Amino acid sequence: MTSTETAAQPAHSQAAPAPSLQVYRVYIKVTPQKVWDAITSSEWTTKYGYGGLVDYSSGQGEYKIRPDEGMVEGAKQMGFPLPDVVVDGEILEYDPPRKLALTWRMAMDPDCAAEGFTKLTYEIDAIGDGSRLTLTHELENAPKHAAMVVGADAAEAVGQGGGGWPWVLSDLKSLLETGETFSPRG
Repeated sequence: MTSTETAAQPAHSQAAPAPSLQVYRVYIKVTPQKVWDAITSSEWTTKYGYGGLVDYSSGQGEYKIRPDEGMVEGAKQMGFPLPDVVVDGEILEYDPPRKLALTWRMAMDPDCAAEGFTKLTYEIDAIGDGSRLTLTHELENAPKHAAMVVGADAAEAVGQGGGGWPWVLSDLKSLLETGETFSPRG
């Protein structure tokens, strides 16, 4: 193989670092209040994406996302430990049903936890008879977090975790519009 052939390898064969600013937008045919409830209520968060029991009800201070039954069972089946808190941080802005801004740290992964806190913002706008949800994740100096939440290739994400925010938001949209998630949990 010549050096020219090596240089001609596809770009995806070399892993580029995940972006430190990730912005995702999805349009959902439900009211902003329903989107807000799905993001901030454990009644909903246990039904899509990775799950987890959230509590932002105070609207201020610290928050913790704890594993739900599905997460605990999945961790047991895959043979890895799961801490009592999987994500933690502080509520920075709480404006129902428009905006939720948080510091955010994936506490269940020791490498991510060591990077410290990132900033996650949900913005919900009424658009016609639906909503536009914009998720902005600021991941400066957090390359492990960035790689984790950017998501894997679609083929890897279907039917299991690994899809990051694109997978979580697809699951959320599907659940709110059809009553079923994009991929089954558990």
